[in-house]
Amino acid sequence: MINDIFPHQFNNQFIATKHIEESDYILHYSQNSLLLKQNGHGFELPRKKDVNEIYDTSASTFLFTYDNVPCFLLWDDPKKVNGQLSYQESNLFRDFPQKEIAWVSIVGHQMKNWYLENRYCGKCGSKTIEKPDERAIMCPHCNHLVFPKISPAIIVAITCEDKILMAKNANFRADWYSIIAGYADVGESLEQTVVREVKEEVGLDITNLRYYKSQPWPVSGSMMIGFFAEADCNQPIIIDNKEITHAAWFTRGNLPNRPNNISIAGELIDLFEKGEI
Repeated sequence: MINDIFPHQFNNQFIATKHIEESDYILHYSQNSLLLKQNGHGFELPRKKDVNEIYDTSASTFLFTYDNVPCFLLWDDPKKVNGQLSYQESNLFRDFPQKEIAWVSIVGHQMKNWYLENRYCGKCGSKTIEKPDERAIMCPHCNHLVFPKISPAIIVAITCEDKILMAKNANFRADWYSIIAGYADVGESLEQTVVREVKEEVGLDITNLRYYKSQPWPVSGSMMIGFFAEADCNQPIIIDNKEITHAAWFTRGNLPNRPNNISIAGELIDLFEKGEI
């Protein structure tokens, strides 16, 4: 999965610092593109020394460390950049050859959006500030604190003998299928979420529900919690015609176009294809 970047190291522990050293990494986004440095046939994160016109007064925010090097979100637009630097679409992460750079780019983008979405207090409307000693946003007027919010979501591989249920979401391209997923609602357990989502989206009752693993998914600010389940494939599939436009049972060797294994969805489907579930 995309977050499995060993031997590289990602650490989101907050460091209370505002000063960017010359060797620190810089993340600067222009809409959905990230400034990267050409490195042979690949890319690397630029460091402060690679980006012109970064001063002590430049607006920046500490994000996390990558390979033990601090990474800062640079808010100010660097007017002049090294000739080796260029903006690359961050939504290309799905096919980006350097998984560690792709991972850092989408986590940084999630955090950038979180800061932007909380520039004003949701309680009193005052302009907020970054809390200096932890990753939080605070209101200097009413002292309201906001921490990063992560949305729990389930994803489930449903099998019946030698078949797996795959569905086409309304937002997918025409030939693209995946497995059932959905967000946990207020007051329900993850297991209840799986049962509800499967019933709502494809009309099936499931059995033998069991946990697989989880994956942070910064693209939607989610924590994806993966499950296996079984269902009787003689049950009629009743799609909701809202989120799901088509669903069917598929056998190994005959699966439709689907996510690759950078996501937990792709990993679950691959396990089925290899006969491991």
